Amino acid sequence: MDLARSAAGELAGPGQVGDHLGVEADGDRVVTHLFACLDPAYAGWRWAVTVTRASRSRTVTVSESLLLPGPDSLLAPDWVPWRDRVRPGDVGVGDLLPAHEDDERLVPVAALEGAEGMLDWDDTAPWMPEIEPRLAEGPDEETWPREAERRRPSGRPQSDLPPARSRVLSAIGRDQTALRWYSGEHGPRSPLAHAAPGPCMTCGFMVRLAGPLGRVFGVCANEYAPDDGRVVSLDHGCGAHSEAASPSGAYGAASPVIDELGYDLVDTPGVSMEETVFETLDHS
Repeated sequence: MDLARSAAGELAGPGQVGDHLGVEADGDRVVTHLFACLDPAYAGWRWAVTVTRASRSRTVTVSESLLLPGPDSLLAPDWVPWRDRVRPGDVGVGDLLPAHEDDERLVPVAALEGAEGMLDWDDTAPWMPEIEPRLAEGPDEETWPREAERRRPSGRPQSDLPPARSRVLSAIGRDQTALRWYSGEHGPRSPLAHAAPGPCMTCGFMVRLAGPLGRVFGVCANEYAPDDGRVVSLDHGCGAHSEAASPSGAYGAASPVIDELGYDLVDTPGVSMEETVFETLDHS
C-alpha cells in the first residue's frame, strides 16, 4: 500500500492524497488501491493505483495510476450531439440547421420519377416544373417549348431560373408533420376549437394547402383570428369563423332599466329638504 500511496502522491502532488479507501482485485497478482482525492475540484473522486508482481517474484511494481470518479462524484452529463439538442424554435436569425444526409424526413427527387405511388409525395409549387431535375438541367426547347416559355419570364436568361430541390418531403416526414400539426394547439382538440361555432373547413378564410397535406390542413387568412397565418386542421375552429352568427342586439344600445320601487328626495321650488319634517308612518 505504501508503494501505491507514493505513486498516487507523485501524480496528484503534495497534500492531494487522502485516506486509503480500499483495494480491489483485478486478476492474478493484480490489485488496485483506492485513495481519497483531496482536491476540492474533484469531490468524491478517488486516486486509483494498480500494482502487480510477476510470477514467483517478490518485487511489486506500479502498473497504472489515474483519477477515477467514485459513487458520489459530481459528473458531467452524458454528451448529446448538437443535432439532438436543438429544439423546435431554437433556430434564430443567422443560424444554420442543415438537414442530415440520412434524414428520414426527406427523399431524393429522383425517387419521384419512376416509383409507383410516390408522385403524391411531391407538393411542388405550381410555378415549378412537374419533375424538378429537368429544371436544373434547363427545359428541353424541342420537346417542351411551350412549357419552357410559359415558365420563363420575358427577357430572363435560363440560368436565372430558381434552382431545383435535390430532396423533397418523404412519406415519413409527411406523416410526422401531420401528426405534429394535428395534435398541437391548431388541431381539433384545443380549447379554442371546442368553443368555436364551426370548423375551419366551413370558414371562408380557410386557404387549403396543396398536395396530400391539403386533405387535412389549411392556412387561416383572417387577420382577426388567433391563428392568422398559421397552419390549422380542417376540423379546428375559433370564434372568428366567417359564418358565425352574433346574438341579436349584441352590438346595439342597451335597454334602460327603470327602478320602480325606490325613490329619491329632491329639492323643489319653495320647498327645502333640510327644512322638511318627516313623520314616521304608523302601520298599527
